[in-house]
Amino acid sequence: MSELMSGETSDLMSPEKNVQRIMWTGTIWFAAAAASVAAFTGLLLASGWRPALLPPADQIVWWVGALVVVLSLGLIGWSGCPILEVDVPTADHNKTKTMQFGTAMFIIGGAIAIFAVLLGPAA
Repeated sequence: MSELMSGETSDLMSPEKNVQRIMWTGTIWFAAAAASVAAFTGLLLASGWRPALLPPADQIVWWVGALVVVLSLGLIGWSGCPILEVDVPTADHNKTKTMQFGTAMFIIGGAIAIFAVLLGPAA
């Protein structure tokens, strides 16, 4: 415990362990994110809803949110990919940042898209 108090990092946060953890959990996060997008969009489309039902300004909001979600899935998927494009410390930095940014984009893009749906006409 004293080594953690002195500012040294634990072996659990070493670049090697962190990259392995991101590649393992990134795959799970990617599957969960893709499944949630498929479920939400599938149910929405099955109900008869289409983006064309929205007023033009709200359609733009919908498509911006949808684009952000698609880009986030790409970042999360790349983070979980078990291929290291460079050395481990650089991969650790890159995969950590893309996982964090991808997750934030997923939440923000999803909120934007849902907001656009809520702005639309009532069924």
